Amino acid sequence: MQAFSSDHFVLPLPAGHRFPMPKYRLLRERIEGEPGIRLREAPPASEGELALAHEPAYISAVFEGTLPAALQREIGFPWSERMVERSHRSVGASIAAARAALAEGVAANLAGGTHHARADKGGGYCVFNDVAVAARLMQAEWHRRHGSAVPGLRVAVIDLDVHQGNGTAAIFRDDPTVFTLSLHGAKNFPFRKEASDLDVELPDGCSDAPYLAALDAALAQLWARHGTALPGLVFYLAGADPHENDRLGRLKLTAEGLAERDRRVLAACRERRIPVALAMAGGYGRDIGVTVEIQRRTLLEALASWKQWNNRRP
Repeated sequence: MQAFSSDHFVLPLPAGHRFPMPKYRLLRERIEGEPGIRLREAPPASEGELALAHEPAYISAVFEGTLPAALQREIGFPWSERMVERSHRSVGASIAAARAALAEGVAANLAGGTHHARADKGGGYCVFNDVAVAARLMQAEWHRRHGSAVPGLRVAVIDLDVHQGNGTAAIFRDDPTVFTLSLHGAKNFPFRKEASDLDVELPDGCSDAPYLAALDAALAQLWARHGTALPGLVFYLAGADPHENDRLGRLKLTAEGLAERDRRVLAACRERRIPVALAMAGGYGRDIGVTVEIQRRTLLEALASWKQWNNRRP
């Protein structure tokens, strides 16, 4: 299974800032040499690719360093050249993961899941929306390969970060070719939510059993709403932040509950032969090592699903 990253995971922040960017570097270090996972550095997304989901004026402001202070505050960290570099490289990793997933069933971005970014602005530690850009690009490439001879590529976003994917929902609000599903904390950020195609709100303190029941019901709705015209690609945002020890999560899932969540999503897609591109999304554990281990387990579940997809021995 292919996993994609870049070397630009470390983002310098003001002293005392709590955004745990080192988790991406630590995750890469943890899976380097993992049998069966082929680690690749993805090229950065181009400005033209970013424009598939973002306003050109916003893209220019990010690249040229002219973002107003208010928009920088909404993103949650200040502008810097390394912020720009990391942001469009992370989008590039989701693009690469989507292409690989379409080719071999399952692939992953070791970062990504920046689902609070809208077409015209960022937010919640998200500069560009990697999944939205990758989804639009995969649809364009599909059309270029197949033309009008076959139906266009339908995409589903299964967003299981603990925070609602408001930016993704806003970008695809009027797009029937992309289905957005978000399972998230009802009282968590963002406090003004957008309407996804399917939103499932969970109470504070939600534990494994009710969470997994809600997930099963949501997946059943996803497939039922598509009928026989199933998605041709799923983006799965496998956030670690529903974990019981996450500083920002407010839910109470165990590490095993999160692993079971991953198995259910991956199995549901595999049984329907729908390729899956994963993004690691959020994770703000009190112990960053716990967050990294949860996301490593997600990647191992993805590897197991890839092996089954390709009928390879464990």
